[in-house]
Amino acid sequence: MKLEFKSEREESSLILTNFNCGPAQQLLKDKGYYKILWARDKSCDLTVDDYHVQLKQHQVLFCTTLNVLDIPLESGIIAMVFNREFYCIRDHDHEVSCNGILFFGSSQPPVVTLKENDVKSFEAMFTIFKEEFETVDHIQGEMLRAMLKRLLIKSSRLIKERQEIKSLPNTQFELLRRFHIFVEQHYKEKHKVSDYAELLYKSPKTLSNVFKRAGYPTPLTIINDRVILEAKRLLLFSTNSAEQIAYELGYNEGGHFSKFFKSHTGLPPVEYRAQKAKTA
Repeated sequence: MKLEFKSEREESSLILTNFNCGPAQQLLKDKGYYKILWARDKSCDLTVDDYHVQLKQHQVLFCTTLNVLDIPLESGIIAMVFNREFYCIRDHDHEVSCNGILFFGSSQPPVVTLKENDVKSFEAMFTIFKEEFETVDHIQGEMLRAMLKRLLIKSSRLIKERQEIKSLPNTQFELLRRFHIFVEQHYKEKHKVSDYAELLYKSPKTLSNVFKRAGYPTPLTIINDRVILEAKRLLLFSTNSAEQIAYELGYNEGGHFSKFFKSHTGLPPVEYRAQKAKTA
């Protein structure tokens, strides 16, 4: 199944799919798409970037335009796939506030487990999505965009309902979200917690306390994980040398980057790439 709304003028695209056909599988290779994956029918094993994910039934996974996915046929997954031209989460942050939570909120895409009432809500939304894909008129795009916003808002609320986050004041929750947004924007040149504390007009200690209260990893762990994730992507999916990758990620000395990478993965960059090539 692959139902698509496409505007040639805006170069925008929204797709409802289960990845059970060749054209839908091609979406996994095309960059520039956000993906909301719902294991509606059954649990599924998939690969996101360099790690294995077991998505249990009625769990939802949120992937950015950067994530590289491998999803088997007959996975039981149903997905909404859209590009920035259809709906930009940054430009419309005031509408859904999903940037830094659902997308670009950590190095690993977040997973939401749906409760019984949530499943009913998602079933209803996806039923309406399917109806709107089949209704072709001059307001089809706006109707689909409104439904996507509803899905994003519902999902953001479910993330916030996590017990530790739910107890946070709104100001501290926004601090977490803005921190993630800044890390995504600056991880290639800013590697210290103090760099982000300065951007947020807070002390590094304040950041650490808020993250601890929310049950999050430390701010430094989040920064380091984002750098490592990008390093892995470049090693696996580009032909750049380790020295070029080091420079791209803000390291003036390849040796420093190699030591940093090995401390987090157990292997120097060159050996990591070689080992992955053998198992590919």
